[in-house]
Amino acid sequence: MSKNAKIAAGGVAIGLILLIWLPVPWWVAFLIMVGVPAGAYLVLDPAQRRRLRRVARKEIGR
Repeated sequence: MSKNAKIAAGGVAIGLILLIWLPVPWWVAFLIMVGVPAGAYLVLDPAQRRRLRRVARKEIGR
């Protein structure tokens, strides 16, 4: 797993824990689950984004 994938997975895990364990509104946990992976994607440079899109297309059989 790449460093960015680990960060994204960690963001989703933290969001789920917050949703289940703490009495936070569901939308706060949702923002964390969506925001951390989106932020990780946005910090990639354009070449890394192209590579990520190319790999994703290969995995779905395009």
